[in-house]
Amino acid sequence: MTTHTRCPWCGTDPLYVHYHDTVWGRPEYDDQALFEKLCLDGQQAGLSWITILRKHDSYRAAYDHFDPEAIARYDDAKVAQLLANPGIVRNRLKVQSIIRNARAYLALRERGEGFADFLWSFVDGRPVQNQWRTLAEVPATSPVSEAMSKALRQRGFTFVGPTIVYAFMQACGLVNDHLLDCPQHHECRQLGQ
Repeated sequence: MTTHTRCPWCGTDPLYVHYHDTVWGRPEYDDQALFEKLCLDGQQAGLSWITILRKHDSYRAAYDHFDPEAIARYDDAKVAQLLANPGIVRNRLKVQSIIRNARAYLALRERGEGFADFLWSFVDGRPVQNQWRTLAEVPATSPVSEAMSKALRQRGFTFVGPTIVYAFMQACGLVNDHLLDCPQHHECRQLGQ
């Protein structure tokens, strides 16, 4: 008899378990939701994801619910306000990154490219279904994350290196990296068909 257990990376923290069970690996197709998640994954650089997850509500409040049009208009006074906000990571480069990413997102849209269509084109519109048995098998990057990272940087996005992009792809279901014994592996597989 096979025992099904969650992916061990989420541990037992209720917030992390909820994120694992209801968000991570589920295909996301909404442009603004993808923008928000890409920005948040960039904030994770050098930190653990649980740190950003615990600050998620503060980020949404601080950044106008990740409305790219509002963020693109941020000025020096707003940047100073963000840098004084203890509810987010107060790193000037990371704050400026979200603003740059909002402007890049809007430029992409002005060229007639939907953000979801652009991102999902790297996996031919369907989640990559991986078959990992252990965490040691799961890569930190892939050729696809490297290509997506390069394309995002060419379009003006920042904090989108291949490792950040691969974490983003995992979170938004562009790849299903739930381990085979995880109950969510099968569920996310069905959602991606």
